Amino acid sequence: MSRRQDKVPPPGPSAPPAAGERGLGAGRVLSIAVLLLAFAALVGLGSWQMERRAWKLDLIQQVEARADAPARALPPSGQWPALTRASDEYAHVRVTGTFDHSKEALVYTVLSEPNGPLRGPGFTVITPLMLPDGASVLINRGFVPTDKRDPAARQEGQVAGEVTVTGLLRFAEEASSFVPDNDAARNAWYRRDPAAIAAARGLSRAAPFMIDADATPNPGGLPQGGETRLLFPNRHLEYALTWYGLAVTMLAVVVAVLISRRRRGGAGAS
Repeated sequence: MSRRQDKVPPPGPSAPPAAGERGLGAGRVLSIAVLLLAFAALVGLGSWQMERRAWKLDLIQQVEARADAPARALPPSGQWPALTRASDEYAHVRVTGTFDHSKEALVYTVLSEPNGPLRGPGFTVITPLMLPDGASVLINRGFVPTDKRDPAARQEGQVAGEVTVTGLLRFAEEASSFVPDNDAARNAWYRRDPAAIAAARGLSRAAPFMIDADATPNPGGLPQGGETRLLFPNRHLEYALTWYGLAVTMLAVVVAVLISRRRRGGAGAS
C-alpha cells in the first residue's frame, strides 16, 4: 500500500513590507534632518535676541546713570583722546568758555517731540565754545525754527562773554542711508559730526565730541535747548518670541507629519 505524499509548493517571492514597516526612507530622513537643523537655527536666533536684549537693557541703565549723575567738570583737553563712546557717551558734564558765534553751524532737523513749545522743521545750532587753554568744544545749543536760522533773527540769544554750559557729552552721529551726507562745501549739514564741522570752521584744537546743552533757557528763548532724547529702541524680546514661535511651529509640523505617517502605516498593516 503506497503512501500519498502532499507536494509542498516552492516558496514564492516574499511580499513587500507594509507601508508602516518600510521606515521613513532616505529622502524623508534627509527632510526631517533639514527641518531639525532649521529648528535649531531658529532657537539660536531667539537666544541671540535674548542676549541682545540683556545687552540693551544694561546699556540703557548705564546711559541713564551717566545722564542723571551730577554734572562733573569736562576733562582737560589732554585727556580728550581717552574718552570713548562706550564709556563716556551721555556723561553729564559742565564746561566754561566763550562762544564764537561767527563759526556757528546749522544742522537740519525735524523736531517732533520737543521739550519746549517749538516743533517741526528747523535747525540744531552748533556753536564752538572757546576754552581758556585755546581748545574748543562744539556745543549743541538747541533748536531754532526755519524762519530763525539767521542769527540776526535771534540776536538776543547770541550770548557774549564767559558762560558755563551744562549738558550731555555726545559723539558723532552714525551715518544712515535715510539721512543725506554732510556737504561742507555748501555749508549743508544733516547730521552732527564734530570733526567735520570743526574742520570746516577752522578749529584746530576741537574736541572729538560735542556737548548737548541742557534745557536752561537762552535769552529770548532761542535756541531751545534740552532736546536730547534718551530713547533707545528695544524690541529684542519681540524678535526673540517671533523666532521661538517659528521654531515651535516647525517642530509641531514635523511631529504631526510623523504621527500621520505612523497612523497610515498602522492602518495599511491591518
